[in-house]
Amino acid sequence: MTYKCKICDKCLASKQSLSFHIRIHTGGRPYRCETCNKCFAYLNNFLNCHIRIHTGEKPYQCKTCKKRFARWSNLKRHIRTHTGEKPYQCKTCKKRFARWSNLKRHIRTHTGEKPYQCKTCKKRFARWSNLKRHIRTHTGEKPYKCTACNKSFAQSTNLNRHLRTHTGEKS
Repeated sequence: MTYKCKICDKCLASKQSLSFHIRIHTGGRPYRCETCNKCFAYLNNFLNCHIRIHTGEKPYQCKTCKKRFARWSNLKRHIRTHTGEKPYQCKTCKKRFARWSNLKRHIRTHTGEKPYQCKTCKKRFARWSNLKRHIRTHTGEKPYKCTACNKSFAQSTNLNRHLRTHTGEKS
């Protein structure tokens, strides 16, 4: 017997799978971290792994370099830094990536998609980090501070360039 989602018509094998699936649509997050009150949709894969942030537990260790991880998936991804494996390939240009998220971002170079939009001026960006940096042009925020003279900068690259004025290093 299968159970059908009334929202998207996806069929699932059990009532429990269906109730977990419905959280995708509803945004339901019934599991709460007692330390920081952050809420999660799932107990095992999300809340229990999150708790390791507070406990510092890192049960998964790389056999090559001995670095430890709180999540198995992070160890698995890390191992690719040693093996050079790049399992995700762009169908358009055949370029390969170690991370699915990097492939997804790369595909935007072909499609021109810019999913991140500034609420103030409506300018669009392909990368969230570029939108975040752009927003500072509206807010005036300058989070990068020189430890030598306390001058502040909106971008880390500008701070790094400025730091050379104190060290005498040429760019």
